[in-house]
Amino acid sequence: MREDFSVAEATAADWDEVVSWTAAEGWNPGHGDAACFRPTDPAGFLVGRLDGRIVSACSVVAYSPDYAFLGYYLVHPDHRGTGLGLATWKAALPHAEGRVIGLDAVPAQRDLYIRSGFTPAYDNVRYTGTPRTLPAADGAGTVGSVTPYHLDAISAYDSGCFPAERHAFLSRWLTADQHTARVLLDDSGHVTGYGVVRPAHHGVRIGPLFADTPAGAGALFSALSAGLPADVPLSLDVPSDNDAATSMAVAFGLTESSRCTRMYSAPPPPTRSQAVFATTTLELG
Repeated sequence: MREDFSVAEATAADWDEVVSWTAAEGWNPGHGDAACFRPTDPAGFLVGRLDGRIVSACSVVAYSPDYAFLGYYLVHPDHRGTGLGLATWKAALPHAEGRVIGLDAVPAQRDLYIRSGFTPAYDNVRYTGTPRTLPAADGAGTVGSVTPYHLDAISAYDSGCFPAERHAFLSRWLTADQHTARVLLDDSGHVTGYGVVRPAHHGVRIGPLFADTPAGAGALFSALSAGLPADVPLSLDVPSDNDAATSMAVAFGLTESSRCTRMYSAPPPPTRSQAVFATTTLELG
């Protein structure tokens, strides 16, 4: 490593600079995503500095003693091919020691991650477009606004769909400025799904969208997309191993705009994959 290069924990202002780079990369993160994620594990957000200027970044968010998610691995275009990205990677990975690591690899980096010991699991396919209106399906359940009363139940539901418990994160994600959250309830008032829509650099994004059934997922999608201006594109990242999720996106008139590959360093904790109709984010898990 060069003597004038160092890797250290990022401040909030540092990370804002990193996020600004992603517009040119086409990542399209949601506004304020990092403000919701950073409190989960501030030490997992790292930047590399060359002569005091930020030139690289990598996040390795430790969600639990068993699971971490790696994202935002990028180098400023002016410094690519110099080895600074690899140096940042090597400095960041020890933060996840002893944990299974998940990540989403763009096609150009997939082989690099395989050589680093990661195994492909499925693709996350981004579907984008102006959603059409569909009639409600029978037996979907009741969609309502999320209140503080629902937080514990939503967190318990989420733990079945995500490889770690994230109650504190959800308390921020569900209530963040410009986020709209909806919960799906059965006739007994039990949570059977939930979803969130938020503004992004380009259009809006839904994530996550978790539901017990395709009908329930469709009801949540309709509620989250209702009232969007016709010129605002909506995107969601659909796991390719859930055929019902793909069918839902296509039925609402969305088309594939990009894809990446979800990969793991070891078998991850089990989840209810067929309840995952859209991931929370590609950048942070």
